[in-house]
Amino acid sequence: MEEKGLVCSKGIETEEVLEGAIQTAPQTRQELRRYVKGALGIDVPDRRMCEGHAAPMDYLWHAYHTDRSGMANGDAVVWANRGGGKTELAAVATLLDCVFKPGCQVRILGGSLEQSSRMYDYLTAFVYRGFESLLAGPVRRERCAFENGSEVRILPQSDRSVRGHHVHKLRCDEMELFDERVFAAAKFITQSADGIVAAMEMFSTMHRPYGLMQSLVAEARRFGVPIFQWCVWEVIERCTDRTCSRCPLLEDCRGRAKEAAGYLKIDDVITQRRRASRAGFESEMLCLRPSLENAVFADFDPAEHVAPLGYDPTLPLYRAIDFGFVNPFVCLWIQVDHEGMVRVIDEYVRSRAAIHVHAREILERTPCDEQRVAATFCDPAGAGRNDVTGTSAAGEMGTMGIRLHWRRSGILEGIELIRRSLRSGEGINRLRIDPRCVRLIEAMRCYHYPDANRGPGLSELPLKDGVYDHPIDALRYFFMGIQTNRLQRRPY
Repeated sequence: MEEKGLVCSKGIETEEVLEGAIQTAPQTRQELRRYVKGALGIDVPDRRMCEGHAAPMDYLWHAYHTDRSGMANGDAVVWANRGGGKTELAAVATLLDCVFKPGCQVRILGGSLEQSSRMYDYLTAFVYRGFESLLAGPVRRERCAFENGSEVRILPQSDRSVRGHHVHKLRCDEMELFDERVFAAAKFITQSADGIVAAMEMFSTMHRPYGLMQSLVAEARRFGVPIFQWCVWEVIERCTDRTCSRCPLLEDCRGRAKEAAGYLKIDDVITQRRRASRAGFESEMLCLRPSLENAVFADFDPAEHVAPLGYDPTLPLYRAIDFGFVNPFVCLWIQVDHEGMVRVIDEYVRSRAAIHVHAREILERTPCDEQRVAATFCDPAGAGRNDVTGTSAAGEMGTMGIRLHWRRSGILEGIELIRRSLRSGEGINRLRIDPRCVRLIEAMRCYHYPDANRGPGLSELPLKDGVYDHPIDALRYFFMGIQTNRLQRRPY
């Protein structure tokens, strides 16, 4: 939720907006920024302060300009800090759509009805700043229509409410609060028509490493959907009269506020920093990473634990397998160097394929002769015989030349071994993962305990969600197998 608005002062430059100019469409980015400042009193921050980030104005120009740019789709993800103006800026974009794109149909869908109403309340407040003559009737509680045929409606967070709608623009606010079934249905709402490009815009702070927003950002990167990410430094006010060495924000700011041009009060940010935990401030205000409060491997840091690796023929090669059919089948290729560093060099993840298909792929991808593989560790359950076929997954692997080892162990025991490799008691890191192991890296970040509201007694073991647990299980089998010489080999 947004604690503050972007309005820097009421009525700023409003007197300079001539009668009739309110319907004159801005043609350039700077014209748009001046228009919003003059008509609404909002000085949208337009300076990127952090590497890889965007300015809030980048998002607004994208939302406004998409229909004029010839783009086939206007989807976007906005990942911004608490108090970063996400909701209010989305309301500005909605007003611009309705005023300058005749017939534009916009729907607002929040993580809750309250959140939907928050964006809508911003919109209606903007309407009463000089746009009343453009309305087609009174502003209603959940609907606002314009004489040019444009319309905005609030949608409640329910599966039924999002089915049957076909509109140009859908703005989804506070994605972390969404019901995933509702979001799945909402994906089919938008359609391009009458020269207006379909767009689904998704806004949120990223609270959890395993939440919906994390999945959206990862998917957006994979498919090239624009991501507009900004943090407190893009929206903080300029620092003009403070001594950096005495400022509580120095560690994070590093002088950036001296060049900032936002609205968020420095004193408010200092207060929030003092109130919050370090992890909370990094998640909610700096947008560095989701909160790791419920993560199993809170010590996992891609900057430290992910690095390009290659097969080293001078080191032993191991494999670790977690069997699956509907849930994914996973194989990891792992080496251990002379200093005890565990090096995960490759992964294979696939669902709905027969064991012989997996075995063939494993043999083809293994970078050495099969007899040089030191060991292949697996789930002991893979040795169990199927009541129908009379065979086992381990047995089928064996017939294709892949000899398997297993050791019965508890989940918590294996998790502790992985944690120890991430950071030992002496603070030493003994785990590296190659960037090609995308699914394992994602699992290391997202493997988590059940939420507290799922009931008592469920937080001892991590959640088996069918997604992140399988790569971790394969890694567990390796650590459990490598730390003992008492291996049980398949009886085939």
